[in-house]
Amino acid sequence: MSSLLSKQTGSSPSSRQHLIQVRPELPPPTIATRRVILQLFGGGSSGLACIKCCLDEGLEPVCFESSDDIGGLWRFKENPEPDRASIYHSVIINTSKEMMCFSDFPIPAHFPNFMHNSLIMDYFRMYADNFQLIKYIRFNTKVLQLKQRSDFSHSGQWDVETENKDGKKEKHIFDAVMICIGHHCHPNMPLQDFPGIDTFKGKYFHSRDYKTPEEWRNKKAIVVGIGNSGGDIAVELSRVTKQLYLSTRRGAWILNRVGDNGLPLDLIFNRVMDSVRKILPFGFFCGVGERQLNQRFDHALYNLKPKHRLFSQHPTVNDELPNRILSGTVQVKPNIRRFQGSSVEFDDGSVVEDVDLVVFATGYRFSFPFLASHVVSASENKASLYKYVFPPELDRPTLAIIGLVQPLGAIMPISEMQARWATRVFKGCIKLPSMAAMQKDIVCKQQAMAARYVPSQRHTIQVDYVSYMDEIAKLVGVRPNILGKLLTDPRLGLNLLFGPCTPYQFRLRGPGKWAGARQAILTQWERVACPMQTRPCDEPKCKRSLMWPLILSTAAVGLAAYVNRNSLPAFLQDPTALLDKIKVYLPGQ
Repeated sequence: MSSLLSKQTGSSPSSRQHLIQVRPELPPPTIATRRVILQLFGGGSSGLACIKCCLDEGLEPVCFESSDDIGGLWRFKENPEPDRASIYHSVIINTSKEMMCFSDFPIPAHFPNFMHNSLIMDYFRMYADNFQLIKYIRFNTKVLQLKQRSDFSHSGQWDVETENKDGKKEKHIFDAVMICIGHHCHPNMPLQDFPGIDTFKGKYFHSRDYKTPEEWRNKKAIVVGIGNSGGDIAVELSRVTKQLYLSTRRGAWILNRVGDNGLPLDLIFNRVMDSVRKILPFGFFCGVGERQLNQRFDHALYNLKPKHRLFSQHPTVNDELPNRILSGTVQVKPNIRRFQGSSVEFDDGSVVEDVDLVVFATGYRFSFPFLASHVVSASENKASLYKYVFPPELDRPTLAIIGLVQPLGAIMPISEMQARWATRVFKGCIKLPSMAAMQKDIVCKQQAMAARYVPSQRHTIQVDYVSYMDEIAKLVGVRPNILGKLLTDPRLGLNLLFGPCTPYQFRLRGPGKWAGARQAILTQWERVACPMQTRPCDEPKCKRSLMWPLILSTAAVGLAAYVNRNSLPAFLQDPTALLDKIKVYLPGQ
């Protein structure tokens, strides 16, 4: 094992990123016979998972985090920081704890199923403390530039320039790099689409700058956009504003966190449902889901029904929006046509006067300003990456983008799975296919996405949770062998097949196998129930029902009548003969 391959000199600044210095065992020109220093950009959930995966593979990570703490998106700050997402105080995650946890570290049983952002931070700190990850993070350090070394085709190494909070610049050499900045980087404010905005007399800002509603008590407010942030902010503001208007171009299908029998909705994500989704025609499958949603509330009646199908747009999850519409505190409006002073005109010709606030919940753009465009280019929220992770045209696969997906499900387990794959690739344990094969896979995914989703910058990195997890897990060698488990461990096998596709399933076998995975799967429903069992509840004893005995008795009599149908007329004329035969078998005879 050679000494550390990282070098430092003085030199430049960086933006929020996660770089991991990895030192695997690789013979030149691969990383397999020497120690590899992996650089990580960003200390959010993806960055923490990357540090852990590097350590699991014997690599040496160094993480550069531009802020002073971990947590990334989920760390609430009153004043947003440049070039990074920011959340409002009341944010509650819309994926349940069993589906969003890291695969070898279950969230404590007493934590609620849908956690407030402060509890998510508590979990991240538990995870970081348990695996001793913090010591690998250099806080208050921005990455200014990342570029290939002159001998990259042979070494696969990267030159990295950083800057700390005091303005001191340093240069480093890394054997591999993982970028974990996510896709909530730069607020998307399409003001050019709103004529007259420069004349607006009220206040307007992006949803990242919204924190609490109190300032807007008894005011008129408009929220533009009906994604998850737009729906949440509209509901919260509507409790204090004089009137809240929710402007949407397309409408949306609204999902509820609470599913059948009061269980978290996302626990229905299992392999059976995923298989059914693939087998059934897309329109039919959407129709089934749309009918279920309309049973909760009629989307057309509430002026929310979109023209697109249920699974043609990233879903909006909101438990309260229908109630706010029903109470009149939220009015659904079409797109804004123009601003004029304090008045706002909508596409249907209606005008709202004296508007005080407009919140643009219009999403984010992602980019890699520290990286040359020929390495990874990002335009209109599109980046050409193999399996959304590896740039296909590099001579050496020593750069991975982690967490740049928008899943129908939780992001944390997906980022972790990507990191498990990437670190194995860095070490040389897994080889990527040819450039042509990778390009073909990229094009295939782009075409499938274009055919399914509404054209939008929001729908460029969509993945289905179960399918994508299985796809990457197969490459790593950790996809569960369900048939084998059904034969050797039926209880576990049935849970894998019919139960929720929780992240623990991907720790049952292969690299990174966790001895606690089986028990975690078998006890997952107990952790779902635990936070709701907050008082003793004596369930009334079930009264014995006579319904089934009556049904079975009736069926038996009917069957007996059918079997003895030839002697039925004689019995009806003289039943005493049959009754005498029955008495022989009665007690006391």
